[in-house]
Amino acid sequence: MDVQLKRGLLDVCVLASIRSADSYGYQIIRDIKPYVEISESTLYPILRRLESANQLTVRTAEHNGRLRKYYRITEQGKNRIEEFKEEWNEIVSIYEFIVKEDTGDEETGVPDGALEATV
Repeated sequence: MDVQLKRGLLDVCVLASIRSADSYGYQIIRDIKPYVEISESTLYPILRRLESANQLTVRTAEHNGRLRKYYRITEQGKNRIEEFKEEWNEIVSIYEFIVKEDTGDEETGVPDGALEATV
């Protein structure tokens, strides 16, 4: 898969994983894993990039005697998810164009049956 496309998809997956509740790195990986494989070495640069873009915020809290970073989605992050949903419709349309079978009349370019008269 194209690196830039995958990068954009992973960014939105991370945002979606924290949309309903704050989360931390290991939990984000577990939440995303059924859908896409992601490692810690991939996740943490994404989290830093999303934080720099003001799409999430970070807070530190103690958990079992250790400090843990929790990530929270911002309004900009929620807006990014909505933008992605709109973009996805265009991607699906492009995909359908690419994979469609040529069922049209090759001479006219008109789909079979489109020139039939309706009675």
